[in-house]
This record gives sequence, C-alpha cells and structure tokens, in this order.
Amino acid sequence: MSAGGRIKCVVWDLDETLWQGVLLEGGGSALRERAREIVTTLDARGIVQSIASRNEPGPALARLEALGLAEYFLVPQIHWGPKSGSIAAVSEALDIALDAIAFVDDQPFERDEVSQAHPSVRVLDASDLGALLVDPALVPDVVTEDARERRERYRQASVRKEAERRFEGPPEAFLETLDLVLTIAPAQPADLDRARELTLRTHQLNATGVTYSREELEALSRSPDHQVWVASLRDRYGDYGRIGLAVLRCERDAWTLSLLLVSCRVISRGVGSALLASVLAHARDARVKLRADFVPTERNRIMLVTYRFAGFRIAEDEGGRMLLEHDLREIPAIPRYLRIVSGLAHDTASGAPLASEGASP
Repeated sequence: MSAGGRIKCVVWDLDETLWQGVLLEGGGSALRERAREIVTTLDARGIVQSIASRNEPGPALARLEALGLAEYFLVPQIHWGPKSGSIAAVSEALDIALDAIAFVDDQPFERDEVSQAHPSVRVLDASDLGALLVDPALVPDVVTEDARERRERYRQASVRKEAERRFEGPPEAFLETLDLVLTIAPAQPADLDRARELTLRTHQLNATGVTYSREELEALSRSPDHQVWVASLRDRYGDYGRIGLAVLRCERDAWTLSLLLVSCRVISRGVGSALLASVLAHARDARVKLRADFVPTERNRIMLVTYRFAGFRIAEDEGGRMLLEHDLREIPAIPRYLRIVSGLAHDTASGAPLASEGASP
C-alpha cells in the first residue's frame, strides 16, 4: 500500500510482540514497554485491532484477560495455521480491505509470509512499537465521536451477524426483524468532522472518490447554492452512527449530486439505494432536474451500478468523468424493512416543500 494510506485495523502477534517472552515457555506475564499505551491510544483513535498468533487459543485468551486487554481485540485468530490466513480471516470478518490493515510481528519469517500472500498489507517490525503512535497512517487528523465508538459498533455488528446466521428464512425477512431507521438531515457543525472522515475512509461506495476538508464541507453547508445531507442508521442492536453523505449543487432549475457515499459496513442494508431514492424524491418535489457526477475509480463501480438501477442515464461521458441524468418519472421504492426519518424541510434553491417522513419517498 502507499505510504499515505489510512490504516483501519492493526493485527498484533503476541509472543515477543505484544507481551514479553513466549507464552508456552513461561513468558507472557508482562506486556512489552508501551504496549498498553499503544493499544488504548489506537482504540481511542478509532483504529480497530485484532490478533494473529501461533499459540494455544485457551491460554492465550486467558492471558489477554489477565492483562486487561482482551476487550480491545476483535475476532482474534489464535491457532497454529499461517498468519496470512489469519489476516485474511480478520479482513473478511470485519469487512476491512487488506490495504487498510497493518500487521505487527517480531519474526522476519512471519512478516515475509504475510507480505508474500498479501502484498497490500502494511507489515511492521515489532522492534520499535513506539513508532506506531507517530506513523501518519495511524494518526487521524481529527478523532470523531463515531471513531471513539468504532470498536463497540464492530461488536454490535458481530452480534447481528450471528443473529443472521441463526435466522431461518430469506435475507429480507431477517432485515425486517432489525427495525432499521435511516435518518437524513442537513449537516450540522457537529457532523462535519465525521462527514470529512467518511470521504477519506469510503472508497467502494463513493461516487466520485472526492475528499473534502472540514472547512470545505462547512462552506458548502452554509452556501445558498448547496445542500449537504448526513445519513445516520440505527436498529434494535444499536446505533451505526453517521454512515452516509450527499452533497448537492443547487441551481434554480437543476440539482447536481456532486457526491454520494455510504459506509461499506451498511452495504447489505440497502442504505445507498434508499438515500439515493430520497434525493430523487426531494428533487421531484422541488420541481427541478436531477443530475449526478460520477468519476470511475478502481473500486467504486458498484456506485455506477446503483445509479443505473435507480434509473439514471449517461448524458455525458468524457472518460474520466460522467454526467448522469434522471427524468424523475419513476422513483425506486424504499425497501419495506427500512423506515426513513427526514429532517429535510425545504430545498435551498426554491424553498419548495420536500417529501414528508415515511417509509418511502
């Protein structure tokens, strides 16, 4: 991965990396210097953590409990298989791309094995743990409320996943049991740091790949010619936090969706389609044309598919950028398992009333 890429997950070895000595040889009674500080600091920054260790799982987990760190590690992989397999398991379980994972180990062989299997994983030598705290890839510019709660939200996701695994019936029937509520509202000052973070962290479900600074988002939210919407999601298991963002450029007779993005962790909830359907409904009620910018990247083709399924057609295609249009004659229905709560009162361009709260636009 590039040196400037953001790390979302750090995967730790245990013996001679997180703690001193080898557990099965009587070691592991004390942590390495600064290890506790590093684990708790990364957690507070919103960087989740896991384990990839060649060890007996029972004793290793018991030692983590005794050291007071077990709660910080999600889906720990403790077994005698290759660590590349453990990294892949963590990536799949947490739905975090390999190029957003860092692996810390004291053994050159283990680091090389992971690098050979997963070249995009950031591999770090455990000889200087303190360097983790100043590595730019592990130092977010701003720590948001959503970031501080990220580990707990991953735990909630694990409970949901287990409930889904046990559920007997089709996927949509399971979603109906979740009591999903999607709230869409104009961005407030307290939302802007998280909105910026979403532009930095979201790649697959970002229609243009654009990132914004907090100052840019604040200026857009105050502009009479723009709207900035933030979407939040909750269900009976807990709050997903702010998971979607839409930026609209508003002229008197036309709106242009210059950015639409949704967090990858809610991709299976139909939130992207629902947010887009709400944009369509509000444009229709404001009696304006609706266009959308799309810039293809290596990872966001799914967003073009989402636009096309929603009824957008390609009006212009300049290779590096597309302009899409929607005639607003037919707006996709919002899934019946998803309730929309709208905090959008009037559009900034014409003052026209927008769609009211309800289960569909």
